Amino acid sequence: MSAVDYAVHGEVAVITMNNPPVNGLGHPLRKGIVEGLDRALADANVKAIVLIGGGFAFSGGADIREFNTPAASAEPNLRQVIAKIEAVAKPVVAAVHKVAMGGGLELALGCHYRVAAPGAQIALPEVKLGILPGAGGTQRLPRAIDARVALDMMVSGNPVPSEKVPAGLFEEIVPGDLLQGAIACARRVVAEQLPLRRLRDGKVKLDGDAAAFVAEATKRVARESRGFPAPPRIVACVEAATKLPFDQGLAFERARFEELVVTTESKALRHAFFGERTAAKIPDVPDSTPTIEVRKVAIVGAGTMGGGIGMAFANAGFPVTLLEVKQEALDRGLETIRKNYAATVAKGRLAQGEMDKRMGRFSTALAYDAIKDADLVIEAVFEDMGVKEQVFRQLDATMKPGAILATNTSTLDVNRIASFTQRPQAVIGMHFFSPANVMRLLEVVRGAQTSKEVLATVMKLARTIKKLGVVSGVCDGFIGNRMLEEYLRQAYFLVEEGALPQQVDKALQDWGLAMGPFAMMDMAGQDVGWHVRKRRRAEDPERQVYPAWLDRICEMGRFGQKTGQGVYRYEAGARVPVPDPEIERLIVGYSKEIGLARRAVTDREIVERCMYALVNEGAKILAEGIALRASDIDMVYLTGYGFPPYRGGPMFYADTVGLKNVVAAMAGYAAGRNGQYWKPAALLAQRAAEGKTFN
Repeated sequence: MSAVDYAVHGEVAVITMNNPPVNGLGHPLRKGIVEGLDRALADANVKAIVLIGGGFAFSGGADIREFNTPAASAEPNLRQVIAKIEAVAKPVVAAVHKVAMGGGLELALGCHYRVAAPGAQIALPEVKLGILPGAGGTQRLPRAIDARVALDMMVSGNPVPSEKVPAGLFEEIVPGDLLQGAIACARRVVAEQLPLRRLRDGKVKLDGDAAAFVAEATKRVARESRGFPAPPRIVACVEAATKLPFDQGLAFERARFEELVVTTESKALRHAFFGERTAAKIPDVPDSTPTIEVRKVAIVGAGTMGGGIGMAFANAGFPVTLLEVKQEALDRGLETIRKNYAATVAKGRLAQGEMDKRMGRFSTALAYDAIKDADLVIEAVFEDMGVKEQVFRQLDATMKPGAILATNTSTLDVNRIASFTQRPQAVIGMHFFSPANVMRLLEVVRGAQTSKEVLATVMKLARTIKKLGVVSGVCDGFIGNRMLEEYLRQAYFLVEEGALPQQVDKALQDWGLAMGPFAMMDMAGQDVGWHVRKRRRAEDPERQVYPAWLDRICEMGRFGQKTGQGVYRYEAGARVPVPDPEIERLIVGYSKEIGLARRAVTDREIVERCMYALVNEGAKILAEGIALRASDIDMVYLTGYGFPPYRGGPMFYADTVGLKNVVAAMAGYAAGRNGQYWKPAALLAQRAAEGKTFN
C-alpha cells in the first residue's frame, strides 16, 4: 500500500495521506508528499493542490513507530516538507478532519489555505512529551490566530475543536463532504487569483504591547509549570516570533527543541508516553484473544469506592446496578453519586442533561438475585477476607455462567478469594484508586487461574472506561500498595528519628509528589492503614516493624479528614492539613520513651529514603514476575500515586540517579537505625554491578 495516493480532479490535484491509523508522518509519508507536490508542479493542467488525510484523520503527528530509529530524521524531514509546501507556486489547501495534532498541525500551518470538518481536534501537544513544536509551530500558529490563544494551546497541549479555533486558521468549516469543500476552496482561490497566504510572511497576531504580554505569560507559566521544562521555552519561542524575522525565529525554536530533547524531564515524559502503550501488551495474551461482551455491570457495595466505580462505568454508558444489604446504604450511596455529579455540573464541566442521563443508568438492589444477569460484577466491600468470602460464595451461587467476578481488594490474596468459588477462572482483581471516577489507574490482578479471555476483557474494559490497565500478579498489596508499604515505613521511621510529619510531607512535595505521605493517609483514612499494619504484624512480626506512634494517633480516634483530626487537624469544611502541637508532643514523647535521641533530618535524606525504599521493593516485584516490566511499575505510580510525570516513575528515576548511586546510598542507610530494611534486592544489586538500568 502506497503511503500517498495521487489523483486529479479537473484542475485540482489531490494528495491523500495513507498511513493508518492516524497518518503518522513517517518517512514514507513525508517522501510521498514531496513526490506528490513535484508531480502536481510538473502538470501544467494542475492549478491548485489539496492535501488531505485518508481514513481516520488528517494527521496525528510524528509516527511513533519511528521513534528512536534512523527513519525519524531521514530526509525529507518534516521541516523540509513544510518548506517545500510553502515554496510551491500553486496554492495548497489543507483539508483537516478528525485530528490535526503536533506535526500534523504544523504540516497544515505550512499550507497556504486550510479548511476543516466540524469537530476536528486541533492541538500542539508536544509539551506533554517534554518538548515543543519543532517544525515551526511556535512561529506559525501565533501568526495564524491570536497569540494569546496560540500560547495557551501550546503550553497546555490540549486540543481545541476546529469550530472553536479563533479566526485565521481556517478559511471555512465544511459541514458536508470535506474533500469537495477543499476542492471548491482551491478552485475559488484560482478563479479569484488570490495570493498565496504564507504564514511565514505575516506578523504575529497580538492586540496590545508584546513586551507586557510576554512578561505576564512568563510569570504565569513559571507559576503553573513547576518541574516541566518545556512551557517556559515555549513562551521564549513566542517572544522570538514577536521580535525576530521568521527564519531567525525558526532557528531559535529549533535550538530550544534540541535543548529539551536531551533533558531528563523530557526523557521521563516520553518514557511515560511509551510506557502507557506498552502496559496493554501481555506476552501470553495476544490481541486476537477472544473477549466477553459486557453490557450490564453490578457493584457489590455502594460506599465511596463502590459509588466511584459505578460512576466510571456509568460515564462510559454502562447500566450499573448497586447492591447493598440495607436501603439506607443504597440511598446514601446514590446521594453521594448525585452530589459528585452536581459538583461537576456546578463547575461547568458537565451539562445537566448529561448528568441526568448518567444518573438514569443506575439501579439498586437488596438481593443478589437482582444482579444474576450482570456480565461483570465488582465487589467493593470492607477489606476483610471473611467478608470477601461471604460475598464471593454468594456470587458463585447466583451469577450466570460466563460472568466475570471481580474484586476491588487493594491488598488481599486474589487466589484465595477465587478459591471461594467453583469458577476461579472467572475471578480477577480490579483494583481501582480513590476517587475511582477520577483516578486513571486500574491495577488488573491476574490470579493463578484467571482465564486469558477474562484478562483480555478487563484490559479492554479499562480502555473503555478511560482507565490505564496495568497487569499485576498476586501478592500482598500487588504492585502499588506493596511498594507503598516500604515508602510509608521509612516515613514513619524518619518521624521517629527526628523529622516532623509536615517536614516529611513538604520535602516530598517540593521534590514533586502531589501529596506527602501523612497528608495522603489522612485523606484516605488513617484507620485503613492501621487495619493493614495490624494484619501484617500478625502475619509476619519479624519483618513488619512499625513505630507505634502512628497507632497511638489511631487509638485516639484520629482517622484523618473524615474525623477532622489525624496526623494533622482540619478546620470544619476544609481539607487543608494544619500541624497540630498535640501530635508533635506525642511524637517527641514517643522518641524519648523508646530511648531515641531526636536528630536533624535533611530533606535530601527524606527524599532518598522514601524513594529508594520504593525502588528496592520494585526490584523485588520485577524479579518475582509480579510486574511484567519496570515501565509498568512506573505507570502505576504516575497514574495512581501522584508521582511527578517529569520524574518518569520510581524505576525510571532510579535509572536517572544511577543504580550504583542508589545502592551506595542504601549502604549508608543500612548502617543506621532499622538498617535491615536496606539490603539491596538481588536484581537491583545485579544491575548496579553490571552498570545496567531497569528500563
